[in-house]
Amino acid sequence: MNASELGVNLFVTLFALLDPIGNLPIFAAATVGATLRQRASVSFFICGFAFLFLLFFVFTGLGLLQFFGISLAAFRIAGGILLLFLGLDMARGDFLSMFADPDANHDKNDVRGYARRRFQRLVVPFAIPLMIGPGAISAVIINAGEAAKLGPIGTTWSVVAIGAACLVSMICFAMTGWLSRILGEVGMAIIVRVLGLILCALAIQFMLMGLGEALPGMISTGVTVPYPSGS
Repeated sequence: MNASELGVNLFVTLFALLDPIGNLPIFAAATVGATLRQRASVSFFICGFAFLFLLFFVFTGLGLLQFFGISLAAFRIAGGILLLFLGLDMARGDFLSMFADPDANHDKNDVRGYARRRFQRLVVPFAIPLMIGPGAISAVIINAGEAAKLGPIGTTWSVVAIGAACLVSMICFAMTGWLSRILGEVGMAIIVRVLGLILCALAIQFMLMGLGEALPGMISTGVTVPYPSGS
């Protein structure tokens, strides 16, 4: 696989893992009443953070986990537990209220201040771990190992792929105004609950994968890798 193919594969993988389409209802609920410029600014902060965060793992790889003595399996399990709690909140509670802006009557001309306040509120749990979960971090770490074999050109394509995935996500989030108008509060609540159920299943899958790596032979590969690429 050459550098460009590696970069394209990383872009497709990250776009699926960041899931800007699936996260649109949550972002829309978190920016209700915002202007297009305010929403675009919030999406810029969030996706800019995602880019820098993932870029950090491109150059550190497994070094950071090794420094703290954390295995990738343990990271998957911990991330899965965190995602499970988040998924349960989404599926059974008034999850959207967690992201509501307490200053409903904010100044429509206050773009930067509004973006900073919303970014501080959305870093956790929206940016991490909803967008940047163990899957995205693992994908970047694995890709970085392959890119290192190709030299600087491989790393360059990896950086471009991460930037492209974050840019597309930013554009998707910036254009959520029409979604909030079409779905309304009820529609968004329904979608978020369904996504919460999916997120719970994804969290369990992360934990099973981590346990499968930590306890080889104890868990069937049909559970940890239910749909192998060769099937």
